[in-house]
Formats: sequence, C-alpha cells, structure tokens
Amino acid sequence: MLYRDFATQEEIDREYDPMRGRDSAALLADWRSRSERVCETTRVSADIAFGPTRAERLDLYHADTENAPLHVFFHGGYWRSLGHREFGFVAEGLVRAGINVAVVNYALCPTVTFGEVVRQSRAAVAWLHRHAASLGADPMRMSVSGHSAGGHLCAMLLATDWQGCYDLPHDLIGGTLCVSGLFDLRPFPWSWLQPKLQLTGRDISDYSPLFLDCRVPSPVHLVAGGKESGEFARQMLAHAEHLEAHGVEVSHELSPGDDHFSILDHYAPNGRFVERLAAFHDA
Repeated sequence: MLYRDFATQEEIDREYDPMRGRDSAALLADWRSRSERVCETTRVSADIAFGPTRAERLDLYHADTENAPLHVFFHGGYWRSLGHREFGFVAEGLVRAGINVAVVNYALCPTVTFGEVVRQSRAAVAWLHRHAASLGADPMRMSVSGHSAGGHLCAMLLATDWQGCYDLPHDLIGGTLCVSGLFDLRPFPWSWLQPKLQLTGRDISDYSPLFLDCRVPSPVHLVAGGKESGEFARQMLAHAEHLEAHGVEVSHELSPGDDHFSILDHYAPNGRFVERLAAFHDA
C-alpha cells in the first residue's frame, strides 16, 4: 500500500483532486469578479509587504471602526497555485461585521520549498501582530482561517512556538477556522501533486500538523464539505481527535451540500463562517 488503503496513485488522485469535474476557468473567473467587486466597495490597503520577498504581500480590508478585530485568511491552491487577489471576496461579510481582514499571499511550490511556504505564513502573522495597531486593528483580537492548503497553514500556525521563535505571546491567535484542511501530508508524495510540491520525508514529519504538538491555546473549528471526497472528512476527524488529545477546545462539522469550492460561500455576509469567526472575537 502507498498510503493507508490506497494501492495506486490513481486511487489517491481520485480522493485528492477536487477540481475533477469542475470548470476551473469559470470558477476562478467568478472568484476574481467577486473579489474585484469587494475592492470597489471596501477600503483596501493593497499589497502591503510583510517580508523581504516579492511574494510576501497581503491585502488589508478595513472595517469602519478603529481598533476593530483582525482576521487573517490563507488561500488554497495546494501550495502551488493561486494568490491573494482571487480571494478578496472572503472579506466582504467579515468587514460588514466590523472585522478587519488580511488576505495573505505567499510564494508557491516548486519556486520555493514547502518549508518556505510555512515560514512565510508564520511571518505574515508575526508581522500583523506587531503592526496591527498602526493599521487600525487590535493585535490582541486576532483570528485566522484558511481553505484547503490554507487550512493546513492555519494548523501549522497552531504548532508554532511563538514565544521561543518570535518573542510573541503564545496566545496571539484567538480563534482558528480550518476549511477543508489537509493535516496529514503522507499521501501527497504518491499523488499528482508531487512534481510541484517535491515533498521529502523530513517535510512530511516537520509539516504534518497531525503529528505535531499544538502550542497555541486557540479554540479551533474544523469543517469539510459533505460532497467532498471521504479523505477530506477523514483528515478533519483525525485532526479533531489529535487536537482533543492535546486539550484543545475543538469542534468539527460536515457541511451538507457543499463541495470543495462552494463551501467558501459561507464567508458571504451573514454566512456561517462569519458568525463563527465573529464569535471568536466576542468570546
């Protein structure tokens, strides 16, 4: 067996290629159109540099009130595609709820190593915590969320030694939402993604949240789509059990009727994800 009960790459690819049967061009065109519309109706500080490389940029969507909470969103794309500009639409509902939103960009594999993607994600959160006040946000009311690969990156943020490595509070993240996240990297070296990701054995052990201690006392909510492949639900449940074993306050749900992409619609104004994230800030 290559991974668990999967004996062939074709079997793994079937579970871990959610774009199968989807019109990718139409999907991305819709996201870009919705994101452009949000930019037209929201005050945005675009392409703020949080690190020295060209890819280390973020767009900050400003709430109307000063010192409002800050939410940090990490996009999907299996660590090897897409960027922050496609995902500005996730900010609309949160901004209307009085929450600033930073949509983070990061360099992509194989231009950079997998570990560099994780490092840049951590750097974004560290930079935002240090500069939030000057941007009109409250650094002590920060939440994070991410979709797919972004869900994995949020789980890696929880496995970070913020005090020891960054001299920041260990509880700087007040709530975490992982949407269709990947927490066990072991199937990917056997998948269609490996030529892009170029994962090593060390990468799998160092960057699989399922095998790492949770260092941040953040409440966590995990969600997967009811129409996604069984592996997304299984990974969600496995990670929920892992977090529970570490004493983390964790909840999880299977979102009925949603596939890997429609699930993002719950970031819309008054959507379930907006309510969940707002509750983190109100706790």
